[in-house]
Amino acid sequence: MAAHSNTKPSESGHARGRIQVALIGCSHRTAPVELRERVSFTTEQALEAARELRRQGILEEAVVLSTCNRSELYGVPAGDGSDVTEAMQDFITSYHRIPRAELDAHIYRSLGADALRHLFRVAAGLDSMLLGEAEILGQLRTAYGQALDSGSTGPVLNRAFQGALEVGKRVRAETEVGARPMSVALAGVKLAERVFGNLKGHTALIVGAGAVAEQVIEHLRSRHIGSLRVVNRSRDRAAELAGRVGAEAVAWESLEKVLAAPDIIVTSVSSEEPVLTREMLSRALDARGGRPIFIVDLGVPRNVAPQAAGLYNLYLYTIDDLGEIVEQNKRAREAEIPRAEAIIAEHIGKFEAWRAALEATSIVDDLRGRFRKHRETLLRERLSGGAEISAEERQRLASITEELIERVLSDPSERLRNGRGMRGRLGAIEALRHLFALDEKSEGGEGRE
Repeated sequence: MAAHSNTKPSESGHARGRIQVALIGCSHRTAPVELRERVSFTTEQALEAARELRRQGILEEAVVLSTCNRSELYGVPAGDGSDVTEAMQDFITSYHRIPRAELDAHIYRSLGADALRHLFRVAAGLDSMLLGEAEILGQLRTAYGQALDSGSTGPVLNRAFQGALEVGKRVRAETEVGARPMSVALAGVKLAERVFGNLKGHTALIVGAGAVAEQVIEHLRSRHIGSLRVVNRSRDRAAELAGRVGAEAVAWESLEKVLAAPDIIVTSVSSEEPVLTREMLSRALDARGGRPIFIVDLGVPRNVAPQAAGLYNLYLYTIDDLGEIVEQNKRAREAEIPRAEAIIAEHIGKFEAWRAALEATSIVDDLRGRFRKHRETLLRERLSGGAEISAEERQRLASITEELIERVLSDPSERLRNGRGMRGRLGAIEALRHLFALDEKSEGGEGRE
């Protein structure tokens, strides 16, 4: 992925006028999954939508971020930006063929610093369904990289998304927002690592073949578990899951025979009675010569007899134990949010300072253009009565007035570039735009080009 962080203002499409980031989207916070599915974008659709937004003159730059939990459009308005989010919403409803009324209550919109803050919070994992989850940062990096490679970004979104990626990395490195497991499956595996250390070379038995069992398997595989067995009442289901994850399927009738082999046992089956009794586990421990067994019981009702907890070298955790750990971890992550928000605020300040410098160049260019147009109008008026003037004299007049324009603009330009405080500079820019009506186009075609 090419780096564009050093793009100069003069190379952008935004050398004039206000520079804003616009956002429109819906997420797990605002829309049910049924609606999110209807407004999601495939990779190809995301790139196509970004191209169309630019082709239709709605945006100059565009990035589409679409995951299972959110679909968001980020862009830089092609016009003055006053109604850009309305146009972006119209585009979504048209693209996905959804009546606007169905989407209105589930859409959020932002402009400027608010849009940037949302992007940075997404990158930091603060807006995720699972606080601090790391997957969104990779998804954001991929979406931005694809948009960059396709040519739909420019200096503003490059600066914004590179800032977001930096925020995400810093939040994960400098805070504990994403450091503690927030699912029972991961919490169980983390506890196993406390008992055995590195899980590479150890063995595991999964009793059950449902969704939670699959999550546990994924976490074990990512830690290079040595060998893995799956046992389930449905042999076909066990064989299917084992085939997908590179494990060995075991017949339900052979459950007790294989209990002595695994270091880690995870149970997650529906059963009115415990499937692992104290006696079964006692015999397994004897067969292991006293080597410990770590058990995570995710069953409700419990799959492991409570009396087994008293066995020597048996580490038993129930779903309630893990739920309590997850809740503690959630509170610990939430306590880190202020530190993450401080990092976000710092990077918003950096972006706004960059924007102020870019807009300072913009306002001076706009003023220069306005003064030159007034000069040409004045010369035409004064010379329209038939007064004779040579080409040399006309050139001399143009040179003198051009020097006057540059002298007039020299001090304001310097003050805008070096003025104290980003807010002060942006306020001065807005005041000048209003004073000289630079955001308006007169009948004579003056104003911003």
